[in-house]
Amino acid sequence: MRPREYLFYLLGIGDVIEVAYKCARALEYAAQQGVIHRDIKPANIMITDAGEVKITDFGIARIESSSLTQAGAVLGTPSYMSPEQFMGQRVDARSDLFSAGAVLYQFLTGERPFSGAATTIMHKVLSVDPPAPSMLNVQTPKPFDEVIAKAMAKRPEDRFQTAREFADAIHLAA
Repeated sequence: MRPREYLFYLLGIGDVIEVAYKCARALEYAAQQGVIHRDIKPANIMITDAGEVKITDFGIARIESSSLTQAGAVLGTPSYMSPEQFMGQRVDARSDLFSAGAVLYQFLTGERPFSGAATTIMHKVLSVDPPAPSMLNVQTPKPFDEVIAKAMAKRPEDRFQTAREFADAIHLAA
């Protein structure tokens, strides 16, 4: 397994799209089991030597039927956290889709969609849309601008409602 985030930058666009699709399918499986990861980021996505994509580090994951995590608890990695995570609101699988969209953005552009100090990142996540990926990397297929914008919508109801929808959109955009 290759655990280093920088290795994703060595992948071509086609490989990035395949990894994103497989990641979305893995999130679909987790959601079907009632698991919300809450810390999707490049360092938690591994590719095996056989090309399988594995999501790792379920250390702050929540089981939907559990009340072990209180509302108001802020957990995650700021550059990939959804608005509802920053606000300390209850999260669901759509929060993981926001994070997966941020990861896909970074893989396609080489830049995080939100950067800076934690408070700056929080402000950006809550109120600023990042530039379209195709503006930062001309090799990014334009249909991915819309896919990422929807995955990273500020309001959960404006995002893909399931990881399967996200995976299908990735497949169609490719």
